[in-house]
Amino acid sequence: MSTLFAQSDRQGILDRLGKLEPGAARQWGKMDAAQMCAHCVAALEVGAGDVVKEHGFLGKVLGRFVKGSLLGEKPFSKNSPTDPSFIVSDPRDFEKEKARLVEIVKRFGDAGAAAADGRMHSFFGRLKGDEWGVLMHKHLDHHLRQFGV
Repeated sequence: MSTLFAQSDRQGILDRLGKLEPGAARQWGKMDAAQMCAHCVAALEVGAGDVVKEHGFLGKVLGRFVKGSLLGEKPFSKNSPTDPSFIVSDPRDFEKEKARLVEIVKRFGDAGAAAADGRMHSFFGRLKGDEWGVLMHKHLDHHLRQFGV
């Protein structure tokens, strides 16, 4: 499994981010490229410990049933549901949001799995550090595919 904690996997994501352009056409969804970058930063802030989430009711009920499939090899499907607090619909500055995303990808990855171990995910509950690395890689891959990079 690819993970943001592996230097080569992280560099692959950063290389793809480097190809992302402000006017990139989305293949699905509602966000533009700047909003997508801000959305991904919000998710990584949880994994990095910058923002603390509580385990939501729906996640307590359903999370354990879908966790394995979402952490597996299969990519996320188009138009997958998201935590409402991660929805970005206001206009954003592309260069600023892209720079924020690059910075947090590096910081999260450099910190390593041990730093993320036990952090709370709003749907899955407490995740192991390795699970955070896989989940965040898959999330970024999903959104980079959304914009064709």
